[in-house]
Amino acid sequence: MTEYTVEFVGTGESIQVSEKETILSACIEAGIAQEYSCRVGMCLACSAEIIEGDVTQPAARGLTEREKENYALTCMARPKSDLKLDRGEYPPSIEGDSAGNAASADD
Repeated sequence: MTEYTVEFVGTGESIQVSEKETILSACIEAGIAQEYSCRVGMCLACSAEIIEGDVTQPAARGLTEREKENYALTCMARPKSDLKLDRGEYPPSIEGDSAGNAASADD
C-alpha cells in the first residue's frame, strides 16, 4: 500500500495518507482539525485548494469538473502523489451560491 505526504501550507502540519483512505479520515486519525460537515462530497466545508500534487475524488459531487482540477474535498479525496493543500480555500462556485442565498434571504 502506497502512502503519500500531505502538507497543509501555512500551518506546518503534514500527515501520511494511504492511497486507500481519504485525506479527512487521516486528519481525524492524526488529530488535525480539518473542517467538515456532510462527509459525502456535497457541502464543500472540507474544501482545500490543491497547491501541488494530484488526488482522485470521483464522488466529489459538490465540485464542477473544472474545480476538481484545483480543489480537493478532503472527505472524498485520496492522494495520488505527495500533496500541498491550502485548507479553508473554497472554489468559486461556493461564493456564487452564498451570494445568491443572501440575496434571496433578504427578499
